[in-house]
Amino acid sequence: MTQYSPSAPGGRTADAGVEEFGYRQEMRRGTGRFASFAVAFAFVSIATGIFTTYGSVLNSSGPAGIWTWPIVIVGQTAVALIFGALAARIPVTGYSYQWVSRLANPVLGWIMGWISFTFLAVVVVAVDYTIASTVLPVLLQYEGTALNAWVITAVVLLFQALLVGLSTRWTERVNNFAVTAELIGMIALVVLLLAVGFVARELNVANLFSTGAVPAQGYLSPGTLTSAGPWMLGFLLGAFTIVGFESAANLAEETKDPARVVPRAMWQAVLASGVLGFLFLIAVTLLAGDPVELAKSGTPIADVIARVLGPFVGTALLVLVVIAIFACGMVILMTGVRLVWAISRDERFPGWRAWRQVSPRFGTPLNATAFMFAVGELILAVFATRTDALFSLFAAATLLPAVIYTGTVVMYVVKRRSLPPSKGFALGRWENPVLAVALVWLAFELLLFRDASFVGPWIYVLVMLALGAVYLAYLLVRRGGAKGLAMPDMRSVDAELDAGATTAAANGTETGKGAHRR
Repeated sequence: MTQYSPSAPGGRTADAGVEEFGYRQEMRRGTGRFASFAVAFAFVSIATGIFTTYGSVLNSSGPAGIWTWPIVIVGQTAVALIFGALAARIPVTGYSYQWVSRLANPVLGWIMGWISFTFLAVVVVAVDYTIASTVLPVLLQYEGTALNAWVITAVVLLFQALLVGLSTRWTERVNNFAVTAELIGMIALVVLLLAVGFVARELNVANLFSTGAVPAQGYLSPGTLTSAGPWMLGFLLGAFTIVGFESAANLAEETKDPARVVPRAMWQAVLASGVLGFLFLIAVTLLAGDPVELAKSGTPIADVIARVLGPFVGTALLVLVVIAIFACGMVILMTGVRLVWAISRDERFPGWRAWRQVSPRFGTPLNATAFMFAVGELILAVFATRTDALFSLFAAATLLPAVIYTGTVVMYVVKRRSLPPSKGFALGRWENPVLAVALVWLAFELLLFRDASFVGPWIYVLVMLALGAVYLAYLLVRRGGAKGLAMPDMRSVDAELDAGATTAAANGTETGKGAHRR
Protein backbone atom coordinates (compact mmCIF):
# COMPACT_ATOMS: atom_id res chain seq x y z
CA MET A 1 0.00 0.00 0.00
CA THR A 2 1.31 3.42 -0.94
CA GLN A 3 2.20 5.71 1.91
CA TYR A 4 2.39 9.48 1.67
CA SER A 5 5.75 10.89 2.65
CA PRO A 6 5.90 14.70 2.60
CA SER A 7 9.17 16.46 1.97
CA ALA A 8 9.98 19.76 3.61
CA PRO A 9 12.36 22.30 2.10
CA GLY A 10 15.85 20.93 1.99
CA GLY A 11 14.67 17.33 1.84
CA ARG A 12 13.93 17.13 5.56
CA THR A 13 11.02 14.98 6.70
CA ALA A 14 11.51 15.02 10.46
CA ASP A 15 10.56 18.66 11.01
CA ALA A 16 6.99 19.83 11.37
CA GLY A 17 7.09 22.97 9.21
CA VAL A 18 3.76 24.00 7.74
CA GLU A 19 5.39 24.58 4.33
CA GLU A 20 5.33 20.88 3.59
CA PHE A 21 1.55 20.96 3.93
CA GLY A 22 1.16 23.81 1.46
CA TYR A 23 1.00 26.73 3.88
CA ARG A 24 3.30 29.48 5.07
CA GLN A 25 4.07 30.19 8.70
CA GLU A 26 1.82 33.10 9.69
CA MET A 27 1.80 32.96 13.49
CA ARG A 28 4.67 32.93 15.96
CA ARG A 29 5.76 29.58 17.40
CA GLY A 30 5.92 30.42 21.09
CA THR A 31 3.85 27.71 22.78
CA GLY A 32 6.05 25.44 24.89
CA ARG A 33 5.44 22.12 26.63
CA PHE A 34 3.66 23.39 29.71
CA ALA A 35 1.59 25.89 27.75
CA SER A 36 0.48 23.11 25.37
CA PHE A 37 -0.44 20.87 28.31
CA ALA A 38 -2.18 23.81 29.98
CA VAL A 39 -4.34 24.40 26.89
CA ALA A 40 -5.49 20.76 26.88
CA PHE A 41 -5.93 20.65 30.67
CA ALA A 42 -7.84 23.95 30.77
CA PHE A 43 -10.33 22.80 28.14
CA VAL A 44 -10.96 19.61 30.13
CA SER A 45 -11.08 21.59 33.42
CA ILE A 46 -12.13 19.07 36.04
CA ALA A 47 -13.09 21.88 38.42
CA THR A 48 -15.57 23.17 35.85
CA GLY A 49 -16.91 19.79 34.81
CA ILE A 50 -17.29 18.25 38.26
CA PHE A 51 -18.69 21.37 39.89
CA THR A 52 -21.25 21.67 37.07
CA THR A 53 -22.41 18.07 36.66
CA TYR A 54 -21.97 16.39 40.06
CA GLY A 55 -25.44 17.46 41.18
CA SER A 56 -27.01 16.04 38.02
CA VAL A 57 -25.28 12.72 38.60
CA LEU A 58 -26.57 12.59 42.18
CA ASN A 59 -30.10 12.96 40.83
CA SER A 60 -29.80 10.60 37.85
CA SER A 61 -27.41 7.93 39.17
CA GLY A 62 -26.80 8.57 42.85
CA PRO A 63 -23.32 8.73 44.43
CA ALA A 64 -22.44 5.34 42.92
CA GLY A 65 -22.47 7.06 39.55
CA ILE A 66 -18.92 8.28 40.17
CA TRP A 67 -17.65 4.75 39.41
CA THR A 68 -18.33 5.38 35.74
CA TRP A 69 -15.50 7.95 35.80
CA PRO A 70 -12.56 5.47 35.53
CA ILE A 71 -14.19 3.82 32.50
CA VAL A 72 -14.51 7.19 30.78
CA ILE A 73 -10.84 7.92 31.50
CA VAL A 74 -9.72 4.65 29.93
CA GLY A 75 -11.84 5.29 26.84
CA GLN A 76 -10.84 8.93 26.42
CA THR A 77 -7.16 8.12 26.97
CA ALA A 78 -7.38 5.69 24.07
CA VAL A 79 -8.97 8.43 21.94
CA ALA A 80 -6.26 10.90 23.00
CA LEU A 81 -3.54 8.44 21.99
CA ILE A 82 -5.08 8.03 18.54
CA PHE A 83 -5.36 11.79 18.18
CA GLY A 84 -1.72 12.01 19.22
CA ALA A 85 -0.74 9.62 16.45
CA LEU A 86 -2.55 11.86 13.96
CA ALA A 87 -1.14 15.10 15.38
CA ALA A 88 2.39 13.69 15.09
CA ARG A 89 1.84 13.04 11.38
CA ILE A 90 -0.10 16.16 10.41
CA PRO A 91 0.82 18.89 12.95
CA VAL A 92 -1.32 21.59 11.34
CA THR A 93 -3.94 23.92 12.82
CA GLY A 94 -7.43 22.56 12.21
CA TYR A 95 -7.00 19.13 13.85
CA SER A 96 -9.86 16.78 12.79
CA TYR A 97 -10.72 18.98 9.80
CA GLN A 98 -7.15 18.70 8.53
CA TRP A 99 -6.72 15.02 9.37
CA VAL A 100 -9.92 13.79 7.76
CA SER A 101 -9.56 16.10 4.74
CA ARG A 102 -6.05 14.95 3.96
CA LEU A 103 -6.32 11.27 4.78
CA ALA A 104 -9.85 10.39 3.78
CA ASN A 105 -11.80 12.90 1.74
CA PRO A 106 -11.97 16.72 1.66
CA VAL A 107 -15.77 16.64 1.75
CA LEU A 108 -15.78 14.46 4.84
CA GLY A 109 -13.07 16.67 6.30
CA TRP A 110 -15.19 19.76 5.77
CA ILE A 111 -18.15 18.09 7.47
CA MET A 112 -15.91 17.18 10.41
CA GLY A 113 -14.67 20.76 10.58
CA TRP A 114 -18.21 22.12 10.56
CA ILE A 115 -19.30 19.76 13.35
CA SER A 116 -16.24 20.83 15.35
CA PHE A 117 -17.19 24.48 14.81
CA THR A 118 -20.75 23.87 16.05
CA PHE A 119 -19.35 22.12 19.12
CA LEU A 120 -16.91 24.88 20.01
CA ALA A 121 -19.50 27.59 19.41
CA VAL A 122 -21.99 26.06 21.83
CA VAL A 123 -19.59 24.76 24.49
CA VAL A 124 -17.97 28.14 25.12
CA VAL A 125 -21.42 29.53 25.93
CA ALA A 126 -22.25 26.49 28.09
CA VAL A 127 -19.08 26.92 30.13
CA ASP A 128 -19.37 30.69 30.55
CA TYR A 129 -23.06 30.42 31.42
CA THR A 130 -22.05 28.29 34.41
CA ILE A 131 -20.24 31.25 36.00
CA ALA A 132 -23.29 33.46 35.78
CA SER A 133 -26.00 30.94 36.60
CA THR A 134 -24.54 28.72 39.33
CA VAL A 135 -21.28 30.11 40.73
CA LEU A 136 -21.46 33.89 41.08
CA PRO A 137 -24.93 33.93 42.72
CA VAL A 138 -23.57 31.72 45.51
CA LEU A 139 -20.22 33.48 45.74
CA LEU A 140 -21.63 37.02 45.80
CA GLN A 141 -24.92 36.16 47.52
CA TYR A 142 -27.43 37.49 45.03
CA GLU A 143 -30.46 35.99 43.32
CA GLY A 144 -29.68 34.66 39.89
CA THR A 145 -32.16 35.33 37.11
CA ALA A 146 -32.24 34.56 33.40
CA LEU A 147 -31.60 38.24 32.65
CA ASN A 148 -28.55 38.77 34.85
CA ALA A 149 -27.14 35.39 33.82
CA TRP A 150 -27.45 36.50 30.20
CA VAL A 151 -25.73 39.83 30.81
CA ILE A 152 -22.90 38.39 32.90
CA THR A 153 -22.22 35.60 30.41
CA ALA A 154 -22.07 38.15 27.60
CA VAL A 155 -19.54 40.24 29.54
CA VAL A 156 -17.39 37.20 30.38
CA LEU A 157 -17.36 36.20 26.70
CA LEU A 158 -16.32 39.74 25.78
CA PHE A 159 -13.31 39.70 28.13
CA GLN A 160 -12.23 36.30 26.79
CA ALA A 161 -12.52 37.53 23.20
CA LEU A 162 -10.41 40.60 24.00
CA LEU A 163 -7.63 38.43 25.43
CA VAL A 164 -7.70 35.90 22.58
CA GLY A 165 -7.90 38.56 19.88
CA LEU A 166 -5.30 40.98 21.21
CA SER A 167 -2.52 38.73 22.54
CA THR A 168 -1.79 35.02 22.32
CA ARG A 169 1.08 35.47 24.78
CA TRP A 170 -1.16 37.01 27.44
CA THR A 171 -3.88 34.46 26.75
CA GLU A 172 -1.36 31.70 27.48
CA ARG A 173 -0.04 33.49 30.56
CA VAL A 174 -3.53 33.82 32.01
CA ASN A 175 -4.24 30.19 31.15
CA ASN A 176 -0.94 28.94 32.62
CA PHE A 177 -1.73 30.76 35.88
CA ALA A 178 -5.27 29.37 35.96
CA VAL A 179 -4.13 25.79 35.29
CA THR A 180 -1.40 26.02 37.94
CA ALA A 181 -3.94 27.35 40.43
CA GLU A 182 -6.41 24.61 39.52
CA LEU A 183 -3.82 21.84 39.89
CA ILE A 184 -2.56 23.12 43.25
CA GLY A 185 -6.06 23.92 44.49
CA MET A 186 -7.56 20.55 43.57
CA ILE A 187 -4.68 18.62 45.12
CA ALA A 188 -4.93 20.71 48.30
CA LEU A 189 -8.70 20.17 48.46
CA VAL A 190 -8.37 16.40 48.14
CA VAL A 191 -5.75 16.25 50.89
CA LEU A 192 -7.65 18.60 53.22
CA LEU A 193 -11.00 16.91 52.71
CA LEU A 194 -9.66 13.44 53.39
CA ALA A 195 -7.53 14.58 56.36
CA VAL A 196 -10.26 16.62 58.06
CA GLY A 197 -12.88 14.00 57.30
CA PHE A 198 -10.71 11.27 58.79
CA VAL A 199 -9.94 13.25 61.97
CA ALA A 200 -13.58 14.27 62.38
CA ARG A 201 -14.76 10.74 61.55
CA GLU A 202 -17.13 12.00 58.89
CA LEU A 203 -15.96 9.72 56.09
CA ASN A 204 -18.85 7.48 55.06
CA VAL A 205 -17.63 4.65 52.84
CA ALA A 206 -21.21 3.49 52.29
CA ASN A 207 -21.83 6.63 50.24
CA LEU A 208 -19.46 5.37 47.55
CA PHE A 209 -21.88 2.53 46.77
CA SER A 210 -25.17 4.26 47.53
CA THR A 211 -27.71 4.95 44.82
CA GLY A 212 -29.17 7.81 46.88
CA ALA A 213 -32.69 8.71 45.81
CA VAL A 214 -32.38 6.47 42.73
CA PRO A 215 -34.08 3.08 43.23
CA ALA A 216 -31.59 0.22 43.52
CA GLN A 217 -33.86 -2.08 41.54
CA GLY A 218 -33.03 -1.83 37.86
CA TYR A 219 -30.07 0.46 38.60
CA LEU A 220 -27.74 -1.42 36.22
CA SER A 221 -30.41 -1.78 33.54
CA PRO A 222 -29.30 -0.44 30.14
CA GLY A 223 -32.72 1.17 29.77
CA THR A 224 -35.09 1.14 26.83
CA LEU A 225 -34.89 2.17 23.21
CA THR A 226 -35.49 5.82 24.10
CA SER A 227 -34.11 6.01 27.64
CA ALA A 228 -30.78 5.18 29.28
CA GLY A 229 -30.66 3.40 32.62
CA PRO A 230 -29.50 5.16 35.85
CA TRP A 231 -26.01 3.66 35.75
CA MET A 232 -25.51 4.64 32.10
CA LEU A 233 -26.52 8.25 32.80
CA GLY A 234 -23.68 8.42 35.30
CA PHE A 235 -21.25 8.37 32.36
CA LEU A 236 -22.34 11.88 31.46
CA LEU A 237 -20.22 13.16 34.36
CA GLY A 238 -17.01 12.06 32.67
CA ALA A 239 -18.30 12.40 29.10
CA PHE A 240 -18.96 16.11 29.62
CA THR A 241 -15.78 16.77 31.58
CA ILE A 242 -13.05 14.80 29.78
CA VAL A 243 -13.33 16.44 26.38
CA GLY A 244 -11.37 19.10 24.55
CA PHE A 245 -7.89 17.66 25.10
CA GLU A 246 -7.43 17.86 21.33
CA SER A 247 -7.36 21.66 21.63
CA ALA A 248 -3.58 21.37 21.97
CA ALA A 249 -3.49 20.02 18.40
CA ASN A 250 -5.36 23.07 17.15
CA LEU A 251 -2.43 25.26 18.19
CA ALA A 252 0.07 23.06 16.36
CA GLU A 253 1.34 25.87 14.13
CA GLU A 254 2.08 28.00 17.22
CA THR A 255 3.75 25.20 19.21
CA LYS A 256 7.45 24.46 19.35
CA ASP A 257 8.19 20.93 18.08
CA PRO A 258 4.45 20.14 17.84
CA ALA A 259 4.82 16.57 16.60
CA ARG A 260 6.35 15.62 19.95
CA VAL A 261 4.84 18.18 22.31
CA VAL A 262 1.17 18.04 21.25
CA PRO A 263 0.59 14.24 21.55
CA ARG A 264 2.18 14.24 24.99
CA ALA A 265 0.12 17.24 26.08
CA MET A 266 -3.13 15.51 25.10
CA TRP A 267 -2.72 12.17 26.84
CA GLN A 268 -1.06 13.73 29.88
CA ALA A 269 -3.97 16.15 30.25
CA VAL A 270 -6.46 13.28 30.14
CA LEU A 271 -4.55 11.19 32.68
CA ALA A 272 -3.86 14.11 35.03
CA SER A 273 -7.49 15.20 34.88
CA GLY A 274 -8.69 11.64 35.30
CA VAL A 275 -6.62 10.71 38.34
CA LEU A 276 -7.02 14.02 40.15
CA GLY A 277 -10.70 14.28 39.28
CA PHE A 278 -11.49 10.79 40.56
CA LEU A 279 -9.67 11.40 43.84
CA PHE A 280 -11.69 14.59 44.27
CA LEU A 281 -14.95 12.78 43.49
CA ILE A 282 -14.16 10.09 46.06
CA ALA A 283 -13.31 12.69 48.72
CA VAL A 284 -16.49 14.69 48.14
CA THR A 285 -18.69 11.59 48.02
CA LEU A 286 -17.21 10.20 51.24
CA LEU A 287 -18.18 13.47 52.92
CA ALA A 288 -21.53 13.95 51.19
CA GLY A 289 -23.50 13.28 54.36
CA ASP A 290 -27.04 12.53 53.24
CA PRO A 291 -26.73 12.23 49.44
CA VAL A 292 -30.50 12.52 48.98
CA GLU A 293 -30.54 15.95 50.64
CA LEU A 294 -27.32 16.99 48.93
CA ALA A 295 -28.85 16.23 45.52
CA LYS A 296 -31.41 19.00 46.12
CA SER A 297 -28.66 21.65 46.21
CA GLY A 298 -27.69 23.66 43.16
CA THR A 299 -24.06 23.72 44.37
CA PRO A 300 -23.45 20.37 46.12
CA ILE A 301 -19.64 20.50 45.80
CA ALA A 302 -19.44 23.92 47.44
CA ASP A 303 -21.86 22.82 50.16
CA VAL A 304 -19.73 19.81 51.12
CA ILE A 305 -16.51 21.82 51.21
CA ALA A 306 -18.07 24.68 53.22
CA ARG A 307 -19.48 22.22 55.76
CA VAL A 308 -16.27 20.22 56.17
CA LEU A 309 -13.61 22.91 55.77
CA GLY A 310 -15.57 26.02 56.71
CA PRO A 311 -17.04 28.93 54.76
CA PHE A 312 -13.66 30.52 54.05
CA VAL A 313 -12.38 27.47 52.17
CA GLY A 314 -15.77 27.10 50.52
CA THR A 315 -15.50 30.65 49.23
CA ALA A 316 -11.93 30.02 48.11
CA LEU A 317 -13.17 27.01 46.12
CA LEU A 318 -15.76 29.13 44.37
CA VAL A 319 -13.08 31.67 43.44
CA LEU A 320 -10.94 28.82 42.11
CA VAL A 321 -13.89 27.52 40.10
CA VAL A 322 -14.51 30.96 38.60
CA ILE A 323 -10.83 31.17 37.54
CA ALA A 324 -10.94 27.64 36.09
CA ILE A 325 -14.18 28.27 34.21
CA PHE A 326 -12.94 31.56 32.79
CA ALA A 327 -9.73 29.87 31.54
CA CYS A 328 -11.73 26.94 30.16
CA GLY A 329 -14.01 29.24 28.18
CA MET A 330 -11.05 31.30 26.99
CA VAL A 331 -9.24 28.23 25.65
CA ILE A 332 -12.41 26.98 23.97
CA LEU A 333 -12.85 30.34 22.28
CA MET A 334 -9.20 30.34 21.16
CA THR A 335 -9.62 26.81 19.77
CA GLY A 336 -12.73 27.84 17.85
CA VAL A 337 -10.96 30.89 16.45
CA ARG A 338 -8.07 28.76 15.19
CA LEU A 339 -10.46 26.30 13.57
CA VAL A 340 -12.40 29.04 11.76
CA TRP A 341 -9.11 30.57 10.63
CA ALA A 342 -7.78 27.21 9.39
CA ILE A 343 -10.89 26.43 7.33
CA SER A 344 -11.00 30.00 6.03
CA ARG A 345 -7.36 29.75 4.98
CA ASP A 346 -8.50 27.00 2.62
CA GLU A 347 -11.34 29.26 1.40
CA ARG A 348 -14.04 26.91 2.76
CA PHE A 349 -15.77 28.81 5.55
CA PRO A 350 -18.61 31.30 5.02
CA GLY A 351 -17.02 34.75 4.81
CA TRP A 352 -13.53 33.22 4.57
CA ARG A 353 -11.91 36.32 3.08
CA ALA A 354 -12.30 38.16 6.37
CA TRP A 355 -11.62 35.30 8.79
CA ARG A 356 -8.37 34.06 7.18
CA GLN A 357 -6.53 37.29 7.99
CA VAL A 358 -3.85 37.38 10.70
CA SER A 359 -3.52 40.79 12.31
CA PRO A 360 -0.03 42.18 11.58
CA ARG A 361 -0.20 44.20 14.79
CA PHE A 362 -1.35 41.51 17.22
CA GLY A 363 -0.25 38.36 15.40
CA THR A 364 -3.67 36.74 15.98
CA PRO A 365 -6.68 35.92 13.76
CA LEU A 366 -8.44 39.04 15.07
CA ASN A 367 -11.33 38.96 12.60
CA ALA A 368 -12.01 35.28 13.31
CA THR A 369 -12.05 36.13 17.02
CA ALA A 370 -14.69 38.79 16.45
CA PHE A 371 -16.71 36.27 14.44
CA MET A 372 -16.59 33.58 17.15
CA PHE A 373 -17.54 36.20 19.74
CA ALA A 374 -20.57 37.23 17.68
CA VAL A 375 -21.65 33.60 17.17
CA GLY A 376 -21.32 32.94 20.91
CA GLU A 377 -23.47 35.96 21.72
CA LEU A 378 -26.09 34.80 19.20
CA ILE A 379 -26.26 31.30 20.70
CA LEU A 380 -26.48 32.84 24.17
CA ALA A 381 -29.43 34.97 23.06
CA VAL A 382 -31.22 31.89 21.71
CA PHE A 383 -30.73 29.76 24.82
CA ALA A 384 -30.70 32.29 27.65
CA THR A 385 -34.45 32.90 27.77
CA ARG A 386 -35.18 29.22 28.34
CA THR A 387 -35.44 27.75 31.82
CA ASP A 388 -33.64 24.58 30.71
CA ALA A 389 -30.87 26.53 28.96
CA LEU A 390 -27.99 25.13 30.99
CA PHE A 391 -28.96 21.50 30.46
CA SER A 392 -29.52 22.05 26.74
CA LEU A 393 -26.11 23.65 26.35
CA PHE A 394 -24.31 20.96 28.34
CA ALA A 395 -26.12 18.16 26.55
CA ALA A 396 -25.18 19.52 23.13
CA ALA A 397 -21.60 20.06 24.35
CA THR A 398 -21.44 16.40 25.36
CA LEU A 399 -23.05 14.94 22.24
CA LEU A 400 -20.98 16.79 19.65
CA PRO A 401 -17.48 15.70 20.78
CA ALA A 402 -18.69 12.09 20.86
CA VAL A 403 -19.63 12.43 17.18
CA ILE A 404 -16.32 14.14 16.34
CA TYR A 405 -14.22 11.55 18.17
CA THR A 406 -16.09 8.64 16.59
CA GLY A 407 -15.72 9.99 13.05
CA THR A 408 -12.01 10.69 13.50
CA VAL A 409 -11.21 7.33 15.08
CA VAL A 410 -13.13 5.45 12.38
CA MET A 411 -11.15 7.37 9.77
CA TYR A 412 -7.94 6.35 11.52
CA VAL A 413 -9.00 2.69 11.45
CA VAL A 414 -9.70 2.84 7.71
CA LYS A 415 -6.59 4.83 6.75
CA ARG A 416 -3.98 3.82 9.33
CA ARG A 417 -1.99 1.74 6.82
CA SER A 418 -1.71 4.80 4.59
CA LEU A 419 -0.79 7.42 7.17
CA PRO A 420 2.20 9.70 6.62
CA PRO A 421 5.28 8.81 8.69
CA SER A 422 5.25 9.88 12.31
CA LYS A 423 7.31 12.89 13.28
CA GLY A 424 7.52 12.24 16.99
CA PHE A 425 4.84 9.88 18.34
CA ALA A 426 3.50 6.48 17.29
CA LEU A 427 1.40 3.78 18.94
CA GLY A 428 3.59 0.93 17.71
CA ARG A 429 2.50 -2.50 18.90
CA TRP A 430 -0.15 -0.91 21.14
CA GLU A 431 -2.11 0.39 18.16
CA ASN A 432 -4.61 -2.48 17.87
CA PRO A 433 -5.47 -2.66 21.61
CA VAL A 434 -5.83 1.13 21.78
CA LEU A 435 -8.10 1.15 18.74
CA ALA A 436 -10.26 -1.62 20.20
CA VAL A 437 -10.71 0.24 23.48
CA ALA A 438 -11.50 3.51 21.72
CA LEU A 439 -14.08 1.97 19.37
CA VAL A 440 -15.88 0.07 22.13
CA TRP A 441 -15.95 3.14 24.35
CA LEU A 442 -17.22 5.49 21.62
CA ALA A 443 -19.93 3.06 20.52
CA PHE A 444 -21.08 2.79 24.12
CA GLU A 445 -20.96 6.56 24.61
CA LEU A 446 -23.13 7.23 21.57
CA LEU A 447 -25.75 4.89 23.02
CA LEU A 448 -26.17 7.30 25.94
CA PHE A 449 -27.64 9.91 23.64
CA ARG A 450 -30.64 7.83 22.65
CA ASP A 451 -32.24 9.11 25.86
CA ALA A 452 -35.29 11.27 25.20
CA SER A 453 -33.76 14.11 27.25
CA PHE A 454 -31.31 14.70 24.38
CA VAL A 455 -33.98 15.55 21.81
CA GLY A 456 -33.17 19.26 22.07
CA PRO A 457 -29.42 18.79 21.51
CA TRP A 458 -30.07 16.45 18.58
CA ILE A 459 -32.30 19.11 17.02
CA TYR A 460 -29.51 21.67 17.46
CA VAL A 461 -27.04 19.31 15.79
CA LEU A 462 -29.40 18.59 12.89
CA VAL A 463 -30.14 22.28 12.35
CA MET A 464 -26.44 23.16 12.30
CA LEU A 465 -25.70 20.24 9.97
CA ALA A 466 -28.47 21.41 7.65
CA LEU A 467 -26.95 24.89 7.53
CA GLY A 468 -23.55 23.36 6.86
CA ALA A 469 -24.99 21.14 4.12
CA VAL A 470 -26.35 24.18 2.30
CA TYR A 471 -22.97 25.90 2.31
CA LEU A 472 -21.17 22.65 1.38
CA ALA A 473 -23.47 22.24 -1.62
CA TYR A 474 -22.64 25.80 -2.64
CA LEU A 475 -18.92 25.04 -2.34
CA LEU A 476 -19.19 21.87 -4.42
CA VAL A 477 -21.10 23.64 -7.17
CA ARG A 478 -18.76 26.64 -7.22
CA ARG A 479 -15.58 24.52 -7.12
CA GLY A 480 -16.75 21.97 -9.69
CA GLY A 481 -17.16 19.05 -7.30
CA ALA A 482 -15.04 17.40 -4.63
CA LYS A 483 -11.85 17.74 -6.70
CA GLY A 484 -12.07 21.48 -6.24
CA LEU A 485 -11.69 21.01 -2.49
CA ALA A 486 -8.34 19.20 -2.63
CA MET A 487 -6.03 20.29 0.19
CA PRO A 488 -3.09 22.62 -0.61
CA ASP A 489 0.00 20.84 -1.95
CA MET A 490 -1.13 17.44 -0.74
CA ARG A 491 -3.20 14.65 -2.19
CA SER A 492 -5.72 12.59 -0.32
CA VAL A 493 -4.56 9.02 0.16
CA ASP A 494 -7.38 7.75 -2.05
CA ALA A 495 -6.27 10.03 -4.89
CA GLU A 496 -2.69 8.95 -4.43
CA LEU A 497 -3.55 5.25 -4.58
CA ASP A 498 -5.65 5.80 -7.70
CA ALA A 499 -2.85 7.81 -9.27
CA GLY A 500 -0.36 5.10 -8.36
CA ALA A 501 -2.46 2.48 -10.09
CA THR A 502 -2.77 4.67 -13.19
CA THR A 503 0.99 5.23 -13.19
CA ALA A 504 1.74 1.54 -13.06
CA ALA A 505 -0.62 0.88 -15.96
CA ALA A 506 0.95 3.64 -18.04
CA ASN A 507 4.52 2.44 -17.38
CA GLY A 508 5.79 5.33 -15.35
CA THR A 509 3.55 8.22 -16.28
CA GLU A 510 4.09 10.91 -13.69
CA THR A 511 1.12 11.76 -11.51
CA GLY A 512 0.29 15.36 -10.69
CA LYS A 513 -0.77 16.87 -7.51
CA GLY A 514 -4.34 17.99 -7.23
CA ALA A 515 -3.75 20.91 -4.96
CA HIS A 516 -5.70 24.10 -5.29
CA ARG A 517 -4.09 27.46 -4.85
CA ARG A 518 -5.67 30.63 -3.60
